[in-house]
Amino acid sequence: MVALGLLGCRTAGSTRVSAGEVKVPSATRVESNILRTDYAGSAACEGCHAKIYAAWQGSPMHQMTRLPTAAAVHAPFAGETFQFKDDRATLEQKGDARFMRIASKQFGDHVYRISRVIGGRYREDYAGIEVPSVDPAAAPPIDRLAPLQGAPELILPVSFLLPSQTYRLKGYSVMVGERPGLRAGGVWSESCIFCHNTIPYFDATWGALYGRGAPAYQGEVVDRLLPASTRWSFHVRNEAALTDAVAAEVRFVGGTAGGGGPLARDILSTAIPALRRHFGGQHLLEVGIGCESCHGGSREHARQPSVLPDLLPHAAFMASTDDSLTTPNNKAQLINRTCARCHQVLFSRYPYTWEGGRRADGPGGSHITSGEGRDFLLSKCSRALSCTTCHDPHGADSAERLALLQTPAGNGVCTTCHDQFQTPQALHAHTHHDPRQAGGSCVACHMPLKNMGLGIALTRYHRIGSPTDKLRVTGDRPLECALCHADKTVGQVADDLFQLWGQRVDLSALNTLYGGLDRNVLIATVALGKPHEKVPAMVALGEHNIKAAITVVARQVLNPYPLVRPYALKALTKLTDQPCEVDLNRSDAAISADLDRCVPGLNAGTFQRRSDSAPSPGHEDNGSSLNDD
Repeated sequence: MVALGLLGCRTAGSTRVSAGEVKVPSATRVESNILRTDYAGSAACEGCHAKIYAAWQGSPMHQMTRLPTAAAVHAPFAGETFQFKDDRATLEQKGDARFMRIASKQFGDHVYRISRVIGGRYREDYAGIEVPSVDPAAAPPIDRLAPLQGAPELILPVSFLLPSQTYRLKGYSVMVGERPGLRAGGVWSESCIFCHNTIPYFDATWGALYGRGAPAYQGEVVDRLLPASTRWSFHVRNEAALTDAVAAEVRFVGGTAGGGGPLARDILSTAIPALRRHFGGQHLLEVGIGCESCHGGSREHARQPSVLPDLLPHAAFMASTDDSLTTPNNKAQLINRTCARCHQVLFSRYPYTWEGGRRADGPGGSHITSGEGRDFLLSKCSRALSCTTCHDPHGADSAERLALLQTPAGNGVCTTCHDQFQTPQALHAHTHHDPRQAGGSCVACHMPLKNMGLGIALTRYHRIGSPTDKLRVTGDRPLECALCHADKTVGQVADDLFQLWGQRVDLSALNTLYGGLDRNVLIATVALGKPHEKVPAMVALGEHNIKAAITVVARQVLNPYPLVRPYALKALTKLTDQPCEVDLNRSDAAISADLDRCVPGLNAGTFQRRSDSAPSPGHEDNGSSLNDD
């Protein structure tokens, strides 16, 4: 059996089958939905699903990748310059062509024509091809079907942040170390293409089909960071047919693959590197995320609507099962595993997860945006609740609705199952807070704001659990009750956990984590915590205006992980009651000087910046540690 990274929990109602009798989809479902020939394209959906299709066309997810000549681009490209340390990037437009000129003291001068625009909900990234000059005639035409000529498309080093309408080094959206200057990164077709576009899902399964030791490649299905009991598997029904399908796809992208034996594993050993090397923009089913990225190949359905699409990936030679060779049929389970195809990311080689874990050691929650689907599957609620209960799968989420879900008015989502808490009296007895106020909101305690979002704001942690859970109390920092009760000491929170909820706490473990039971939870977290733990603590200290935290927060403006710095600066601005004019894109010496002006007497140059674990060179990846940031 080979592992598959679409993950979830076994549910009641699943049908048990033996290893030799893996259940195939019903005749009312498409017979195959992962091969290139199984896909019809999103345009085929418009006739019957016009309203959904129209909403989807304008959604940020659909526009995850865009061709710059045919799409809205948020950044001005009006000659503005982004200064990073000693380097400059100038963004400009000539006709319908956009360019990024980079002047780097260390890496030299380069000109790139923008060939892809990536993202658009919180930030925009760019891929480009190097050209001789800022002249549209000097660059080849950009076409979604024909391969780009000349230099490869490279990931460019500047991002545009939509909330602030400012530029930032692209790598600083994840937990990586400092970069010396501006330099184009990895090749787009080897690092971003699978995750942000529509491809035959079959191509993403090859690493899982190969098994342990598979050659790494971007966009592959991975699930090794989840418990074995929650994984899915592929059951191969016909080895020869699988081998033929792999060979056909490699030929389609212009490569060759062969093996030294008759098994699929033999051909996959050469097919995976060939796919990574040859797959390009011209081989996409669609630019951006299409309908079939989630619903699976639906050509049969488009031809005959009575044959329904299927969220369960399968082909004639292969079926998907859970760990007991059961074919899942729970709708929430199927939806959540579909979302987790992409939202399973633990960004960068940053080693830590929530609950005190290390990503190399097993399951643990992500600390940053894009891991929500995988985190959700770590919680029991994913067996009955689907991602689409809260999120619009076909359009942009309503900000008003999401805000409502974070108040007691949104508790109905939870009390559908937990009906014992439907009355105000029962909710008060459970929460020990006013059921009409913020403390009466289910998500306030069970999905705390503690993850770093792409828009430099905290997002909710999707591993639904309780602030009294042992791993959350003694595994990581801060004690989650302190995110609202920011003035509490470690001992006071521990006493509350026992007095209100009967949770006995290992006080010696807390003493080790925080350096004393009499210390303020959040200030001690900023002083002693791991970098990702410091961030929600600093945000809470700023929100609650805990003045005693000014110095310890100011130190984090020079944290060795640059992503931590803007959160520290925002908190410091609130704590000092004045704008802190600190340019985080300058050198450390310049940042120190800015800090001293913001907080007189601080003497920021004396800070020991390496108090945190020094980061290794970082990458953005989906578990395969491939994608350069």
